[in-house]
Amino acid sequence: MSNKARPRIYNRAGKRIEVQDKSWYAVQASGEAAERVLEVFVYGEIGTWGITANQFVQDLRAMDDGVSPVIAAFNSIGGELFDGLAIHNALRRLGARCTGRIDALAASAASVAVCGAHKVVIAANAMLMIHNPYTYAGGDAEDFRRVADVLDQTLEAIIAAYKAKAPDIDDAELRRMVGAETWLTANEAVALGLADEVGDGITVKACLGQGSVLQRYQHAPAELLAQLDEPPEADPDLEFEPVDPPLVLPVVDSAKLALMITQRCTAAGISNLVEPLLSSTKLESEEIVLAGLARAKAVNDLCVAARLPEFSAEYVAAGLDAAAVRARLFDKIVTSGKGFEIDNSLPLDDDPAPKVQAKQIDQPSIWASRQAAQSGTAHGAKGARA
Repeated sequence: MSNKARPRIYNRAGKRIEVQDKSWYAVQASGEAAERVLEVFVYGEIGTWGITANQFVQDLRAMDDGVSPVIAAFNSIGGELFDGLAIHNALRRLGARCTGRIDALAASAASVAVCGAHKVVIAANAMLMIHNPYTYAGGDAEDFRRVADVLDQTLEAIIAAYKAKAPDIDDAELRRMVGAETWLTANEAVALGLADEVGDGITVKACLGQGSVLQRYQHAPAELLAQLDEPPEADPDLEFEPVDPPLVLPVVDSAKLALMITQRCTAAGISNLVEPLLSSTKLESEEIVLAGLARAKAVNDLCVAARLPEFSAEYVAAGLDAAAVRARLFDKIVTSGKGFEIDNSLPLDDDPAPKVQAKQIDQPSIWASRQAAQSGTAHGAKGARA
């Protein structure tokens, strides 16, 4: 897309939210060799800030003996669609020995992934959510038309994934439900063919640090949103030493910080730097995000001044400051032979006014001018006497 970052497609609402606790993902084998069962727990976001398809496939391949049953347990709000599709296909290749298990929630990309299993068991109190793909982009009209075409194509990939699991489902009805962001109960999912069996209900938190995303869905069930207000249950097996004075950790609203980055980048005309800023700041705090926004603006200005705007996203993602960017741009300009100098310095308010020096007298020039004038006068006089 002509020096613009390619859009990533998310099969869920809002922007990416970083997973604060990555201990949710695990692959384990249980039982003796003759009764070995592999369990994969996808309890969090799917994609770059959670479990990528590459990691999922590599971890599964490392433990899979080719014959043992595989259970893929999901409790996920979703994430990046293409990672979800890749996990879908990885489960599908396992054939009849693969069971997908929805322990609490399989939303968006997670619903696509779990439908790759030969058999899907959904807990009685769990839900499955399907909806349209989502992305963000920047650019001119042609860029947005291309992005719209990509979204249409990814919607077809979603429809194909669901119909591979439920071939008898009505195509028009499926598209209507996907477009309307539909939350399916266990019985509804089985009736549609997206799940095969209703299992026993278990108590599992449906958010896992991702509750802010649930709040941005249009039709998130009230019972799921209510869990956001429930205090975390204490683990009786864990004992903590008292802290004096009490340790108070700041609460970071990642969704708010991500929205701040998006809005301010849009206002500044640097929407292409949204994703690099999300990556480089990691949404750790408002102070870090504000500093990142200021740095991104300075870096972009330097790259534009150097007529090399295509490097701004790379430098922002790498966390480079203005001095480091100047050095890199200088090297690129010198090696290209353009001979273009960048001066991004601004005068300070308290800088003294520059001194204006009087022009020095050039005596030799004055003398030469007078001699030339006198010589011309003399020649004129001789001509008149003749």
